Amino acid sequence: MAGKVDAETPPSGEMESKSSETERGGGGLFGALQSWGGSIFKSINSFMGYEDVVNPEGGQEDAQEEAKKSRFKPEEREHYWTMMSKYVGADVTSLVTLPVVIVEPMTTLQKMAEIMEYSELLNQANMCEDPQLRLVYAVTWAVSVYFAYQRAWKPFNPILGETYEMEGHNGTRFIAEQVSHHPPMGAAHAENEHFIYDITSKLKTKFLGNSLDVYPVGRTRVVLKRTGDVLDLVPPPTKVHNLIFGRTWIDSYGDMVLTNLTTGDKVVLYFQPCGWFGVGRYEVDGYVYDANETPKYIVSGKWNSSMGYVKCDADGEPLEGQELEKIWEVAPAPENDKYSYTYFAHKINNFDSSPKHMLPSDSRVRPDRLALEKGDSSTAAAEKHRLEERQRWEKAQREQRGEPWAPRWFRPTGEIACDGDLPIYEFTDSYNEHHADQANGTSDNRTKDFCPWQFPGEYVV
Repeated sequence: MAGKVDAETPPSGEMESKSSETERGGGGLFGALQSWGGSIFKSINSFMGYEDVVNPEGGQEDAQEEAKKSRFKPEEREHYWTMMSKYVGADVTSLVTLPVVIVEPMTTLQKMAEIMEYSELLNQANMCEDPQLRLVYAVTWAVSVYFAYQRAWKPFNPILGETYEMEGHNGTRFIAEQVSHHPPMGAAHAENEHFIYDITSKLKTKFLGNSLDVYPVGRTRVVLKRTGDVLDLVPPPTKVHNLIFGRTWIDSYGDMVLTNLTTGDKVVLYFQPCGWFGVGRYEVDGYVYDANETPKYIVSGKWNSSMGYVKCDADGEPLEGQELEKIWEVAPAPENDKYSYTYFAHKINNFDSSPKHMLPSDSRVRPDRLALEKGDSSTAAAEKHRLEERQRWEKAQREQRGEPWAPRWFRPTGEIACDGDLPIYEFTDSYNEHHADQANGTSDNRTKDFCPWQFPGEYVV
């Protein structure tokens, strides 16, 4: 799950002026020390990228050879390493514009929809009578998306007001909207006859040189309609390895916690970090506990293949004669796909998965995404730059006119989560009302120009 790092970055001149202010030294001893420190830093940078290359299949003994296996050309690797080295230790969520060469033809809003691929597991959770077994199915659903999240490509950052809609999968309708730009935040809602899903999504990052730590600080809630159970999901962090040098790969590690806020039951799963030679990679295991913190089920498997469960005793040992029962297996994926897409990823990029009266702000009609999907990276880069420039223009217009921006399909609740760092957004009925108003129409607007803008038709280059 790569971080959002390129939406509405400052113009290049502004970025350079900010960095020059931080790098400019004072006079006397302080200035001399700063100059000396800068030289040492540059010297370290000249080989640090190679030292930080991690090959999950072969340790680090072949780091220099592995470093050459990058999607960047040699001169590009050095350029981006020089550019990015000043951000070591920083949250780069909104600081840096990255090149199209590392981008996939999908937006972050579309990627948010990928968690719906195996939503039938939530349907099964809703129909389950055993309250702890409900959590087995629900947490397996939460794990199932990680096979798709291992793609080592960065999605396009959404423009403020951009949307993504999906229909026709397991009877579920999904809508996402970019509700904030600084900081970048998206909100999404999905619903069918069995469950309601809501998320306010935000990421924090820490750039470490040739790798990036990604910390999800959003809030995810699922309501099971039959029982009324409210489930709260806290996912593990993710690490993106070999950003510039080497073959980029992604690993998730640490605890995933799913809590039934209604009953007090919970699941704690541990995602094993990848060890040398790939030891432990993909492995997930843990327990479902009742409200008294007594283990009831063992949940175990690999996020890239299958998950299962077995009933256990109060000591966490499998009951005698019981074997692990598989309840999820990853679907076959296309072979040699350029972006390592699943079939579902291709489906959500397809206009057939959209409503007939799709919003003109939908990610699928972004000109940069469409160009990249056709293999035209030059046009994609130019269109991406044009969209970002217009986004800056709109921000300046709002400030000049005193007209604040507000999401169209979500609204802030006033609730602040994640230690005061996350304003929570809720879905409004205006989206369903909009589609109800359109239901009797015969037109199909899925070919309209991309338009998430607050001031459409006013922009002059």
